[in-house]
Amino acid sequence: MTETSTRFKSRTKRPSGRPELYTSYSQHLRMLNTRPKFVSVTAIVAVAALLPWVFDDQTLSLLGLGLAASIGAIGLNLVTGYAGQVSLGHAFFLAIGAYTAAALSGDPEDNELIGFGVTNVVVWLLAAGLVAAFFGVIVAPLATRLRGLYLAIVTLGLVFIGEHIFKEWPELTGGPGVGRPGPVPELFGVGLNTPGDFLTAEQKLYLLMLVTLIIFALLARNLVRSKVGRAFAAIRDRDIAAEVIGVNLTRYKVLAFAVSSFFAGVAGALLYTITGFIEPSSFNLLLSVQYIAMVLIGGVATISGSILGAMFITLIPALTRQLPNVAPFISGDATKAFNVFQLETVLYGLLIIGFLIFEPRGLFGIWIRIRNYWKAWPFTY
Repeated sequence: MTETSTRFKSRTKRPSGRPELYTSYSQHLRMLNTRPKFVSVTAIVAVAALLPWVFDDQTLSLLGLGLAASIGAIGLNLVTGYAGQVSLGHAFFLAIGAYTAAALSGDPEDNELIGFGVTNVVVWLLAAGLVAAFFGVIVAPLATRLRGLYLAIVTLGLVFIGEHIFKEWPELTGGPGVGRPGPVPELFGVGLNTPGDFLTAEQKLYLLMLVTLIIFALLARNLVRSKVGRAFAAIRDRDIAAEVIGVNLTRYKVLAFAVSSFFAGVAGALLYTITGFIEPSSFNLLLSVQYIAMVLIGGVATISGSILGAMFITLIPALTRQLPNVAPFISGDATKAFNVFQLETVLYGLLIIGFLIFEPRGLFGIWIRIRNYWKAWPFTY
């Protein structure tokens, strides 16, 4: 190899100052393929890890709910955004994960509720995901025969079937209006939902949610940039063409539902670890709509968009439930007309419609526009 070709090769490996100039396919697929991306992600994670020592316990609980919901939103985005299989049954898989974790970690001496006393958070978290994935695999064959609106209606039926089963199985769920305690998290003999010498219960649960989200976000990011992720994208864009070029539709659709359900099961277990209570009627159509809103508002087929959307939707109730203080005609009582809970439902619909019309790429698309503006400044048109 000549000196000139060696110098040229060394230069093409490092396109300094050009963050979107890739000289190899492997560089394009790298996890953090640019220095700005590496610095920004590292900074965000560092700031998130410091928040337990900045905010109060109530705010940390709210942020923890957003982090846990982000895992479920990523799961829904994998099957709907990346693989193109529209699912409205996410609430069903969240419930499967929540009740699996609650039953495993429940008190075995309780004569009214199922409990096995397995409080190790790693054990029941994996079990919650695997049981939900099992039900996802059972439902997945429908995806090979249905598509679009028909698939959405079938998955919507899961929500109503699950809601009926959970209400009629009091040994598992405690029954409607009664419910049961959420999962009991312990790690290395330390209770994560009880205050300790150095950290409060809310701080420990927040850090648990943060670490779990980082792990699952990395898993999802690795999945979508792999052969499996490219197969998902091919099925989403044109499933017939994907089959012609050798993509096994049945295998990858089943895999998409299994992975999405696994994420949902883990998210359901974590969500009700924070709330500390599970009520069977909470796994309804509105919960599925909330997760659809997270994906559409955050950004379809983006991992970071799923997190943005989940945090956005989770924080909305904290704002709307302050409205009775400034607008007396809005009631904070769910039994009265025109209350904040009805307002939240209407708001979800308006946000979905608004983002689909004005910014189909969601919050992630807004960020892309801002980033591109400043990258081209002062020559922005």
